[in-house]
Amino acid sequence: MKKLSIIQMTYVSMFTVLIIIGAFIKVPVPVVPFTLQFFFTNMAGILLGSRLGSLSVLIYMLLGLAGLPVFSAGGGISYVFVPSFGYIIGFVIGTFVTGYIVEKSRNKSFKVYLISGFAGLLIVYLMGMIYYYIISNYIIDVAIGLWPLFLYCFILAVPGDILLCIICSTLAGRLKKIMGGIMI
Repeated sequence: MKKLSIIQMTYVSMFTVLIIIGAFIKVPVPVVPFTLQFFFTNMAGILLGSRLGSLSVLIYMLLGLAGLPVFSAGGGISYVFVPSFGYIIGFVIGTFVTGYIVEKSRNKSFKVYLISGFAGLLIVYLMGMIYYYIISNYIIDVAIGLWPLFLYCFILAVPGDILLCIICSTLAGRLKKIMGGIMI
């Protein structure tokens, strides 16, 4: 594995902190309020790439599992039994995929950032919903049907994250100039 430079460590750490902060910034929309975690995980993938972006999210996840209350509802190893933990797993994988798409693209543009963000978003929701269903129905015995799962965990929640993909894609070009050499 390639060693990280000081600037890379700084950006990875910065995004880990931003993801933690994003977990506690709740946007109050009717029915399903959402946090800004996805915004920062998506931005990490776009700006830092697959390796460094997913590393920042992985560190966030490990800090929470180690017991630090960095998740929106606390922390600790028992958090793996919280149905929404699948979204956190999805953040790691989704950030990797988002970064990978940007890395492989020749033309770094709004369109590429948006497509990569949507790909990451799809993975986050897919992982989150599958995990939610399994934990709810088979582990903690709080049954949820497929339609309520799809309604509450996707239809009502995804519009805000689609908007966040658009905002991230818009900001990415501007932030690229500021971040310089670390940018992919």
